[in-house]
Amino acid sequence: MENKISVIAFDADDTLWVNEPYFRETETHFAALLEDFLPYHSVIAELYKTEIANLPLYGYGIKGFMLSMIETLLKISEGKVNPEVITKAIQLGQEMLNKPIELLDGVEDVLKALQGKYRLVVATKGDLLDQQRKLTKSGLDHYFHHIEIMSDKQEKDYIKLLKHLDCKPEEFLMLGNSLKSDVLPVLSIGGHAVHIPYHTTWMHEHIEHTIEHPNFYQMESLSEVLPKLIK
Repeated sequence: MENKISVIAFDADDTLWVNEPYFRETETHFAALLEDFLPYHSVIAELYKTEIANLPLYGYGIKGFMLSMIETLLKISEGKVNPEVITKAIQLGQEMLNKPIELLDGVEDVLKALQGKYRLVVATKGDLLDQQRKLTKSGLDHYFHHIEIMSDKQEKDYIKLLKHLDCKPEEFLMLGNSLKSDVLPVLSIGGHAVHIPYHTTWMHEHIEHTIEHPNFYQMESLSEVLPKLIK
């Protein structure tokens, strides 16, 4: 890994703390609300279809997920669902918003080791209020020079971030669990990216092809980056 790197950006959800398992858990409870109408896998498929259709309207995050759950309830039941079931779906979303923050192994040790040697930033996507809340609850916010909560993570979003940071692409390193959001756009603009897979990844973030690029690194845990960045 080249030593010209000056800015290291971290994805938040499933890179710094647990996130996606809560969605999978909630989907299971949600599907149970519709068991009189459709089997589990059909409910999950319908919910996913609704989520993807709604991304341009609501963006990423729990609030958009809640609205998609309600829409899916009405669609599958053809508007006949009991209002109490809608209330339960809203409660499921509220429970997600109130989940405690569970840091992933080694996160704080990595941040401590890198702080002062690089400018550290958070580059995540999702709902502004929810992501700010999670960062505050995590107790990690003091490690970061800058927090960027994006509506999406495409090339233009990273270009905007680098311009704000006055950072050249070759000086930028992104760490995250999504090849689609954390790796490919960064490589495309000339930056460096480390993929740290998480055991649960949203279907929308999957890519089918392998990545071969001189600025791409694959690691099993966040801690593995330290020997590459601290000489």
